[in-house]
Amino acid sequence: MAGATFLSAPALRLGLPSVSSPACRHAHIQVCCQAKSGGSGAEAAAACEEALRFRRRDLIGGCFGAAVGLEIVEGSTRFTGVAAAADLIERRQRSEFQSSIKSTLTAAIEAKPELVPSLLTLALNDAMTYDKATKTGGPNGSIRLSAEISRPENSGLSAALDLLVEAKKEIDSYSKGGPISFADLVQIGASQALKKTFLDAAIAKTGGNEEKGRTLYSAYGSSGQWGFFDKIFGRDDAQEPDPEGRVPQWSTASVQEMKDKFISVGLGPRQVAVMSAFFGPDQAATEEKLIADPDCRPWVEKYQRSRETVSRTDYEVDLITAVTKLSYLGQKINYEAYTYPKQKINLGKLKL
Repeated sequence: MAGATFLSAPALRLGLPSVSSPACRHAHIQVCCQAKSGGSGAEAAAACEEALRFRRRDLIGGCFGAAVGLEIVEGSTRFTGVAAAADLIERRQRSEFQSSIKSTLTAAIEAKPELVPSLLTLALNDAMTYDKATKTGGPNGSIRLSAEISRPENSGLSAALDLLVEAKKEIDSYSKGGPISFADLVQIGASQALKKTFLDAAIAKTGGNEEKGRTLYSAYGSSGQWGFFDKIFGRDDAQEPDPEGRVPQWSTASVQEMKDKFISVGLGPRQVAVMSAFFGPDQAATEEKLIADPDCRPWVEKYQRSRETVSRTDYEVDLITAVTKLSYLGQKINYEAYTYPKQKINLGKLKL
């Protein structure tokens, strides 16, 4: 590759396997560097822009987990500027779109707060179709399909799905990068419903004063803990229902069945305990059942104590972590989803 040298040097350390390894080939990572000589600058820039892309999310999505030093020593300045600027624009597009989605969903949930428990269960059941052995199922939006939403374990969740269907119409109307997937919508819907429960708890701690409750939540709550969840944005919708028999009926399942299901997807009793609000509208009744189990008991008691504190840190942070893990089980995330063409950038006038 003309004009570039790859060294194992500390200047730029990235988590990459060897360039010739299958993991790197599958990551579809392409690096473009301007040739040292030959061809005009405009031609070189055009070749870079047209043929090749080099973005941090490609490294994260395709080559995570290995360590190789990579240093682009020369000839890459123009390309790096183009790639960084394009990446910044796309991340901003996705962030702005996601912010609008959250606003739309928050308004919809505020109008029908009684659907909060169902929105949580809807997201849980969509994710819990994941099968670790075959790497199929998971939070792929298949729960929207009539053959799946009509199953016994999803009884009573249709109203929550209807809320999302209506919200989707509004969201798609202002999207510049294509319609939002149900896979994303179901998980973001649950996150917004969960945030409402957190905020409501803060308001309750201030004697019902909404202004003081919002201040309390802003100062001590977990609103800053959603960063990784927000990055998981770009799930594809399944076109067929996931196989039956993968999701228990939480209201009638034994604690052992609940633990077994969570263990099968890589979680355990701790997550069963912290997600007690996801198993039905009566969290207290669910915890009364869970606390009788020796594996779940210490976690249930821990989270009950945490909910009595001002910050509720242990409960809320662990719950966000569990929800985040569930939200991408078996999914390949398209980190360029919902982006759209942007204006050409004059690097001569751009300050990076």
